[in-house]
Amino acid sequence: MSPTEPDKATDAAEQHEAGAAHEAEPPATSEEEAAAERSLHDPGLTGDQEEVATHYREMTERGVQSKGEGRI
Repeated sequence: MSPTEPDKATDAAEQHEAGAAHEAEPPATSEEEAAAERSLHDPGLTGDQEEVATHYREMTERGVQSKGEGRI
């Protein structure tokens, strides 16, 4: 298989896209943040819900502790 060269239209489109503004998803609303916080401390969690909440807390703590390459 031989390498290919992009045409001028592709180059122009890539240059245009590279210069365009890039935005992350909109931040969570205050209602969404409140619901997430309540769900982390809900004593009524059962089965998978508790397992997911525990895993989320563990991964959050691990992320806080991370050092080195790939850290944001």
